[in-house]
Amino acid sequence: MSVIGQQIKKYRMAKGITQEQLGQLVGVTTQAVSKWERGGTPDAELLPRLAQVLNVSIDALLGHEERSVATTIARQLCQMTNEEAYRYAFGICWAIEIGLIQDLSALDDFLNMFIDHSAITADKTDYFAKFMGDGGMSTARLSPDFHHFFLMVEPRSSIREQLADPEKLRQVFRVFADQKLLKIIFYLYTRLNTPIATSLISKNTGIPMEEVDRCMDILCQNHLATRNVVATVDGELNSYQYYHEGAVIPLLCYADEIAKEDFRDFLGFFGRTKPMF
Repeated sequence: MSVIGQQIKKYRMAKGITQEQLGQLVGVTTQAVSKWERGGTPDAELLPRLAQVLNVSIDALLGHEERSVATTIARQLCQMTNEEAYRYAFGICWAIEIGLIQDLSALDDFLNMFIDHSAITADKTDYFAKFMGDGGMSTARLSPDFHHFFLMVEPRSSIREQLADPEKLRQVFRVFADQKLLKIIFYLYTRLNTPIATSLISKNTGIPMEEVDRCMDILCQNHLATRNVVATVDGELNSYQYYHEGAVIPLLCYADEIAKEDFRDFLGFFGRTKPMF
């Protein structure tokens, strides 16, 4: 196989498309793509289109890849639409997840079967992959239309030393254990990040206005919202700015994982030789 043929195959598989799909995107037959990947060379005028479709540079197609993988990935993501970038990034996360098997003898067979994570999610099962080693831990969710990934590098000190005081952690969990608070949080995520009045929250959640203000006080105390007082002809009204803060959605995702009754641990490895805390 030629170098360029190897590169075309590698980047096609990383993008998760078939030879037929690549041919359609470039404007050639499936047989032409197959011929390239078996050792043939595409015409020079096709290289810019190939590079664009595969989201790589022409140098990368020719085997002159940038020395930094991180730089290459960053450049590729910058050239994509927002949706494409997130989906491509998750494909990279999935490659990281299965790479953490760290067993080369098993890796090739596994990659041949599951390099494209969509092959796993053809049914409606919630699949999870989990790894815990002495260097850290990672988890990936591969539900049909719900994918997420978590990677933690082991801190030099203990994990426990990195966490807040247990009472502060309990305070956070109390927020999400309160039925009314959780209902308000779910509603606020249906809104854009703009100020919203107590009356509108009450109308859309069915929670009395006095209770809404009580709940919003708690969210403000936990730095998830801020209160502003608006003067009107009817007197002063409370309005709130809810922060669509980055930790809440992951917390809900992992709470959902714990709450799941019907799921499958598709892939797992626990190789730690020391306790987590």
